[in-house]
Amino acid sequence: MATVGDASRWPESLWDLAFFPSREQRLQNLADTAEREDWEYHNSYAPGPLPVLFNFLEYTYRRLAEEEKFVMTPQGDALVYNTGLVTPYQEPIFAYFELNQNPDQQQWYHNNWLKKSDWLLGKFPQLPDMASYIDDPKKLVLDLNKELQVNVEHIVADNKERFPEPYRSMNDFQLVQVVKGALDTAKERVRRNYKTAVPQYYRGRIQLLLPLCLSDPSKADLAITIEQGEYAYRAATCLTLDMAYNNARQLARPDRDWLQP
Repeated sequence: MATVGDASRWPESLWDLAFFPSREQRLQNLADTAEREDWEYHNSYAPGPLPVLFNFLEYTYRRLAEEEKFVMTPQGDALVYNTGLVTPYQEPIFAYFELNQNPDQQQWYHNNWLKKSDWLLGKFPQLPDMASYIDDPKKLVLDLNKELQVNVEHIVADNKERFPEPYRSMNDFQLVQVVKGALDTAKERVRRNYKTAVPQYYRGRIQLLLPLCLSDPSKADLAITIEQGEYAYRAATCLTLDMAYNNARQLARPDRDWLQP
């Protein structure tokens, strides 16, 4: 396996690394092979099928490129990486590529998704590990002793288009008051149940997501992201639930307490 850290030797995108014949069908094949999971958007427009899975694969690949967790055969004619997904029987699933014989396409050709027991994987000197995102487990849990600093006016002004109706049509002052109340509820909720704060991976950092329930305390409308500082947390922005689920799913399938696809 190559040394860690030289992501520049790999294309920026998975779809630049390899040619995927019938990409939609390959996505469906992976969804069918892996543990059953909802990979669709339910709160916003999706540009294609299985958008959560599509994004999961893309950003997993980028992290693996940073960590250099790809393995080739000694002959250099095949490449494999760990998708981070497993079958219903908890068997890891690997992405398997062969050198592309078409010089007008990407260097690699996606051959198949392979379970760890597949005989084709026996030609690799070792099998790569899954992507790693966490260097300090404490970042995954909200420290209730730290203050949460929120510039609600800034969040509303910069993200109003993400709010559902009728909140999007409110004037900023009205919406700020609604968000402040929802934040107070979220703070109390996380004090009762630490799992309310859902970790996400975004641009190389671990952040936490809290629910914003604007009208119904049992149903989140948006998620607010918070970043850990030395002495306090800072609310960074708010996300639609689909955006939040995409980011959270990069680490693990989120607890369904409030964040659902």
